[in-house]
Amino acid sequence: MKLVIDEGRCKGCNLCTMVCPYRIFQPGTILNRRGIVVPVLDRPERCTNCRLQKLHGRTLCGMCQMICPDQAVRWDEERLFERHRMAIEF
Repeated sequence: MKLVIDEGRCKGCNLCTMVCPYRIFQPGTILNRRGIVVPVLDRPERCTNCRLQKLHGRTLCGMCQMICPDQAVRWDEERLFERHRMAIEF
């Protein structure tokens, strides 16, 4: 699973940047096509719960998805054999 921010839905409230325990979301600096500054993902591989869910049966943290008022944060299935980085922090 990989973390995705839907720029069409995001209104730039930055609530996800405040609640993420892994500090994956950072306030953005570039305006999107609607003139909204959308948060950016800073090394989303640090989100161990979404990366290791299928491997170890963990449940998703989901704080970013629960707090988003516009449902702009979601997890997408990764393609088979898609390369990605994984970081495990203790």
